[in-house]
Amino acid sequence: MSKLNFPQWVPQIPKDSRILIAGATGGLGTALTEMLLKGPHCQIGAHGGSREFPQIDPRITPIQMALNSGDDCERLVQEFVELAGGIDALVILSGAIHYSGHWKDMPTEDWQRDIDVNLNQPFYLARAATAHMKNQGSGGRILLTGTESSIHGGSALSFPYAVAKQGTECLVQGLAREGASHNILVNGVRFGYITSGFHQRWHGKTEHDLKERANLVPLKRGGHVDEAAALMIYLLSGWAQFITGQMIPLTGGDWL
Repeated sequence: MSKLNFPQWVPQIPKDSRILIAGATGGLGTALTEMLLKGPHCQIGAHGGSREFPQIDPRITPIQMALNSGDDCERLVQEFVELAGGIDALVILSGAIHYSGHWKDMPTEDWQRDIDVNLNQPFYLARAATAHMKNQGSGGRILLTGTESSIHGGSALSFPYAVAKQGTECLVQGLAREGASHNILVNGVRFGYITSGFHQRWHGKTEHDLKERANLVPLKRGGHVDEAAALMIYLLSGWAQFITGQMIPLTGGDWL
C-alpha cells in the first residue's frame, strides 16, 4: 500500500513507552506499528490472534495468542507487562465480523461470538491494563476503536458489530471516568470507511464494491491507514494530555 507524505514535524509519543497493540496484524495495526518505529524509542507488543506479527525490528515483541475468554485477555496483558517491565499504553484494534448475513437470520452463537470479540474482549483487555497502570502509579493511555455506523443503527449485514461498537463508546466514557484520578486517559477513534483490508476480509467486498462505498463519502475516497495511525499517534502523544473519554471521528465527512 502506498504511503502518505506527512509533514516531518508531528506529535510523538514519550521516549521508552511500552505499548501493547492488540490486533496488530491487520492493516491498521501494521500502519500504527510502522509509524511508532519512526518516533522515539519504544517497546511494542504486537499481538496477533491467528498469525504472528513479523519480526521487522528489535523493538517489536510479537505475541500470538487467541483471545477466547477474559482470562486470555488478562494473560496477554500480563505477558506483555512481564516482557516489557510494565505497560504505558494499550491500543485495541482486534475485531471481527463472523456472520455477514442479515441479522434476522443470524444464529444465536454467531451473535454471541461477534459480541464477545468486539465488545467483551476490549473490556477485559482494558480492565487488565487499567489495573497494571494503577499499580505503576505513572498513568497511561488506553485507545479503543469504534465505527461511525454504530451511531446510525448499523447495517442489516453488520448489526452485532455495530451494537458492540456502540457499547465500546460507553466503555470509553466509563473507563475514562475511572482512570482520571490515576492519569489514565481513555479515548477511542470512531472510524468511517478506512481502506485497511477489513471490508475485503470480513465482508468479501470486491474492488467494484469498494469504489461504490468510497463514492458515498463526501471526499469520494476511503481513509488511508496512515491517516488513522497518525490520529492514534496523536492520542498517545504528549499533545493529548487533556483529552479523555472522547470518541474522535475519522470519516471523511461520511453520514453528513
